[in-house]
Amino acid sequence: MKSFKELNHNLTFLEKTTTLSIVIPAYNEEEGIADIVHRVLGVENDLAKVGISRLELLVVDDGSHDRTAQIVSSIEGVRLIRHVTNKGYGAALKTGFLHARGELIGFLDADGTYPPEYFPQLCQVALNGADLVIGSRMAGAKSKMPITRRIGNLFFANLLSLIGHQKITDSASGMRVFRREVLERIYPLPDGLNLTPVMSVRAIHEGIKMVEEPIPYNERLGRSKLSVVRDGTIFLRSIIWTALTYNPVRILGAIGLAGMVMAAAILLGLVTHRLSGITTLNSWGVTAVFVALVAGVTALDIFALGITFNYLVSLFYKRPIRQGLLGRPLFNPPLEHHFGWMGLFTLLAGLIVGGISLALGVNGWAIARLWLYLLGSAMLILTGMQLIIYWIILRVLEELSQREMLTKKDMDLSQTSEVTLTV
Repeated sequence: MKSFKELNHNLTFLEKTTTLSIVIPAYNEEEGIADIVHRVLGVENDLAKVGISRLELLVVDDGSHDRTAQIVSSIEGVRLIRHVTNKGYGAALKTGFLHARGELIGFLDADGTYPPEYFPQLCQVALNGADLVIGSRMAGAKSKMPITRRIGNLFFANLLSLIGHQKITDSASGMRVFRREVLERIYPLPDGLNLTPVMSVRAIHEGIKMVEEPIPYNERLGRSKLSVVRDGTIFLRSIIWTALTYNPVRILGAIGLAGMVMAAAILLGLVTHRLSGITTLNSWGVTAVFVALVAGVTALDIFALGITFNYLVSLFYKRPIRQGLLGRPLFNPPLEHHFGWMGLFTLLAGLIVGGISLALGVNGWAIARLWLYLLGSAMLILTGMQLIIYWIILRVLEELSQREMLTKKDMDLSQTSEVTLTV
């Protein structure tokens, strides 16, 4: 059930919202631009039925070499904005957003793949309280998306769902409606085709209320400008790097945790073999030891690095943001608070094992019986030292991240009780 505050906010928004600005970025789209423009203009009456009293249509010609701008300029009811040179899909959209006058802003591609007839449905969801409404091509409606792009979208949607702790079916949809004020929270956005996945990643981590609405999808008119490999690589890089700027430990922590589990499994197998009387290793055994040592040390560094970056991100934003390895705290106090005693315990264990092994070696034990224990001792000492170092670093960062908040609390005289001084 919605709270009174939320209902009041939506009511106020409904009273003020009268205009939807739709932006169409166009680059060499002379084959289909007229059709999509007329289809957008044709939904104005349906928009009025859901509370949108005015439709503003902006076409941003992104330096086309064909008749795109000429065709658009001949159609009544369209604002044409032109880039002198081609700047990219994202840059064209941002130009449109800058000139849009509506309280709601929508956009879709110029190639006829997205159905403008669904804008009333998307607006209805926005008027009901959503900040960002995404027309999802992967949520069950009829879709003619090529199989390669369908697989790619499925991969990116699941990746974003995993990183962001929120179920997403279409992370790169090019048909959306959002409230104007959302722009302040999701900017900056890239100039290229990766604008839409970056918008989705930012929206999730900024706590923006994002809702997906199923829409059909058609094959485009003319040759596609999308390269599956090139743009797929850019999408992947954009999603990961954008997520890292909000919640580094979600990615780095998961990688570190996987490395530590692998190293622990290998070392457990080695100890089991040693206790069963096996004192020599074949080539696979040596390889396993090498992998375990590298994976163990590297994994701990990556895991701690993720936690460290999260503190740095908190310092940068100066406000609570959506963070955490699993989306909710597993330890109270947090795991990094225990790094100090864990490091000290690990360091002492390594020194004890190493000391005993060396003493046995001095007293005549063969190195073939001791090498594994000496190796384990070295690993424990190094791991313990790393934990202690990271505990110190993280404690300092935590103090810095809380300093401003604690200063405001100490300076808040309203929370102090009246004190009478006597001489």
